[in-house]
Order: sequence, then structure tokens, then C-alpha cells
Amino acid sequence: MNTGDDYRGLGWAHGALTVQRLGAMLAPVTFILDDGRQVSPMHIAPWSNEPAAEALPGILRKLRGEWPCVPFGYSVPAEGWPENWARVMGSPATDEEIHGHGSNHGWTWRASDRGSLSLMLAYPEGGPVERIERTVRPDPSAPAIDIVLKIVVRRACRLPIGLHPVFRLPFETGAATLQFGGFDEGRTYPHDVEPGAALFARNKTFFELTAVPSRTGGVVDASRLPLAADTEELLQIEGVDGVAALANHEDGYRMQLSWQKEHFPSLLLWYSNRGRKAAPWNGRHVAIGIEPICSPFGLGPATALADNPIAQSGIATALEFSPEKPFVTRYRIEAAAL
Repeated sequence: MNTGDDYRGLGWAHGALTVQRLGAMLAPVTFILDDGRQVSPMHIAPWSNEPAAEALPGILRKLRGEWPCVPFGYSVPAEGWPENWARVMGSPATDEEIHGHGSNHGWTWRASDRGSLSLMLAYPEGGPVERIERTVRPDPSAPAIDIVLKIVVRRACRLPIGLHPVFRLPFETGAATLQFGGFDEGRTYPHDVEPGAALFARNKTFFELTAVPSRTGGVVDASRLPLAADTEELLQIEGVDGVAALANHEDGYRMQLSWQKEHFPSLLLWYSNRGRKAAPWNGRHVAIGIEPICSPFGLGPATALADNPIAQSGIATALEFSPEKPFVTRYRIEAAAL
């Protein structure tokens, strides 16, 4: 595949979008709102055009927008974790890649009609996944994009999977609001996502996003973004009804993400708020990941398949796949004026 074909774009009456082959990542996207304004809600990492980025792992090289993760997550050391987590945290497989093979490699363009872009990626021989396919289709009648993910497996298996939309945030602290209906329970990360950049208390539950237990006592309003603190954090939300939104008050628009909750029972919120100081992050990365998942905090396949504390509570952390029936899930990203 020649380098000139690393990106393909589509324009329609309500916007324009670009998909890159690396990770099949969707961004940039410009939506034209009903009032005529143009907004670009998807995040693009600030280093993506820097020469040093070429040496980064695939997923980080041109990190941007939205993409699927099959399998979702990556293994971390169990040292210092609560005992009920540590005992189920397995070592990474020799071929493990951060957020799966598809997040780190160039996909192949597939034939598609003029109104969509379609890509495919064959997975390494020997693994349970044969290939994954992705179709990105703008809604001809709205500032919205419909996406289809298909997973074909070689043999019956269980895997954690996730979707990874990452949205741009306004400059002013608290000028955007995360919005979703009631949920059953939220969980804070049981350890540090990034050493020295913690905000939330470890391994706690909560029932309002506006009152998440803080590492220093008290609570944090985790619904207003960007956060004031330099932090890198994860929250896992259970029982969301398959719709979440981000209202950007500074720029006057609302992004809505909708997904099939039967496939993704949890929602992972990735708060990347200047917390990572090492290269390429360099304390300048500000974005929110709103990620429908079937996974325990993205802790990698070994932990997802084990009887981990989230699975013990009745929330699936891995899905079953069959070679007889390819898995298909559909989701949508749409914009509206505030």
C-alpha cells in the first residue's frame, strides 16, 4: 500500500471526515451544525506530526479520534494491587500489543460504496482472531457518523473488546460536561494509572459522577472537564444505557456517542489531563476517552478472562466469539448545537 493512501476522506452535506490506515483511526472530523457552524470534536495527539513520533509504538504514533480495540487493554504488573485483583492478574502473552493488533498496524482499504470507507485487518496466524473489519459511513441527512465493527474468529474464544473514542476538550477548566443518564455503579482504578498523577481514591465505588472519592479525602466533580489537576485517571461506569455525551460549552456544541450496551456493558472514562510528563506526552495531552468496553479497566486479556472482582459482581469482562457467527456491532457519533 503506497504511503499516499495512508488516509482517505469523505465529504457529505453535514461535514467531512478522515480515516487513517494506522489503527483505522477516525479523525479529523468536521461537523456542520444545523446553525451553520463548523466544529471538530475528535482529539488528535499533539505529537502526531513530530518527527520523533515515527519511533513510537503503533498506537501512539498518530494517536487520534476513534478506533476499535480487539482485544481491549494491556497487562500491568500486579505489584501493589489489592489482593483480590493481584491474584487474577496474569502476565502478558508474548504477542500482546497495547489494545490489540488492530490498534498498532496499518489496515487494508476494502471496496465500498461512495458514501462510506471500509477497512480490514488480518490478524497473526495462530491467534483466535482471523480478521476484523470496519465501515465508517456518514449519515447523509445529519451531522453524524455510523460505524460498524465486524470480528471474525478462527475458533471459539472469549476476549475483552472495546471502542476507543477520544474527544478534544476546551482550554478553559470545567468548560465541558460529561453527560449520561443514571448508572448502577462507578469504580475508581484500584492502583495508579500514572505514578505521581493520581486524583481519585483507589478501589472505591461511587454513584454520582459529580462526587468521586478523592485521593486526598473529599470528592471530585469528574463531570466537568478539563480537570484543574494534572492527572491521568480511569473510571469504570456500570449500567449506562448505551448513550453518553460531551457538552462543550466553550464551543457551543454537544457530541453524543451511542452503542449496543449488550456488547459493551461498561463505560471506561479516560481522563488524560496533563498527567503524563514523559515523552511524547510531555504534560501537554488533554483529552477525554469515552470508551464502551467489555473489560475490567483495560487490564489485558489474562485478567479479563479470569474471575476478577468486576466479573464476580455479575458484569461481563469478556465476550464469547464463535467461528460460525461473525460478531457485528454498530455505534454512532453525532453532533448538535447547544
